[in-house]
Amino acid sequence: MQQAVMSLREKGAMIDEGEAEAVMIAILLHDIGHGPFSHTLENTLIDAHHEELSLLFMQRLNEEFGGRLELAIKVFRGEYEKHFLHQLVSGQLDMDRLDYLNRDSYFTGVAEGVVGSERIIKMLNVIDDRLVVEQKGIYSVERFLTSRRIMYWQVYLHKTVVAAEQMLRLCLQRARALATAGALPWAPPSLAYFLRHHITRRDFYARRNELLDCFAALDDTDISTAVKAWQQHPDPLLSYLSYGLVNRRLFRLEFSDTSFSADYVAGIERTLARSSKVPSDMAAQLIIRGKESNSAYTTQQEEIMICRKDNTVVPMSQLSDFGITPRVFVKYFLCYPKEV
Repeated sequence: MQQAVMSLREKGAMIDEGEAEAVMIAILLHDIGHGPFSHTLENTLIDAHHEELSLLFMQRLNEEFGGRLELAIKVFRGEYEKHFLHQLVSGQLDMDRLDYLNRDSYFTGVAEGVVGSERIIKMLNVIDDRLVVEQKGIYSVERFLTSRRIMYWQVYLHKTVVAAEQMLRLCLQRARALATAGALPWAPPSLAYFLRHHITRRDFYARRNELLDCFAALDDTDISTAVKAWQQHPDPLLSYLSYGLVNRRLFRLEFSDTSFSADYVAGIERTLARSSKVPSDMAAQLIIRGKESNSAYTTQQEEIMICRKDNTVVPMSQLSDFGITPRVFVKYFLCYPKEV
């Protein structure tokens, strides 16, 4: 973000010190509402979106710092008069995406995710209060979009990742079901609170500070510690799932372009029911169905705008040499124990 502000200023974009500080604060805090394991537990432990929680955290910080975050909140919400500042924080070519693709590519060793972020930043400009990319940077943007799509299917939506996420969700749902029935499994206090109570976005708005304190106290370690302890729990389903997560006995995951047939799922359930290696009478609960989607680029959101050499500005999807089809890729998945 610092590089982007500097580059845009050099090209004549008017960004004063207050606006520069605001956009830095917005980009640093825009994901502060994420819970443990990022998106994995969203709508599992709490029924609220992380962006709403990010805004609540920013509003609370704004009060604590005497209004110093007022401008940052406007930029974050897209309410500030200079719209291009919001696009730097949240958009199809924002600074967050440029950052995490390179970072995740490095740490996972997936070279296809490497993005020429510095070149893209140098190709940015502002026309009519909108962020644009100079035409000579279009191939770098195409590489960025291709890299993002590859990273989703090779890393973020990799079979092992999805299987582990689904098992963890199912594990916590079982722990909550036991808690609701009056048999709360042992858990660190921060986690136990969310297992006992069904917290919604309405609750966060009604009891903001109290619930934000509870939520901020909850981290990955709390979840990992609880799952490790639940291996010994007397409930067969909870202990089975916990043991599988801790010892990497992950479920098998199948992807399909179409929804799995009822007969196919029923066959797996019958096989599980006959197996002595899974909890008895719980075969149906061990089969997880769902779908994942990925859109590297879409025309349903504010498009990436390209400034051509004649200074006309057009959406990227309208360029004849744009080699990426703007559509949503959907895959259905079926997740179940490998004992089958």
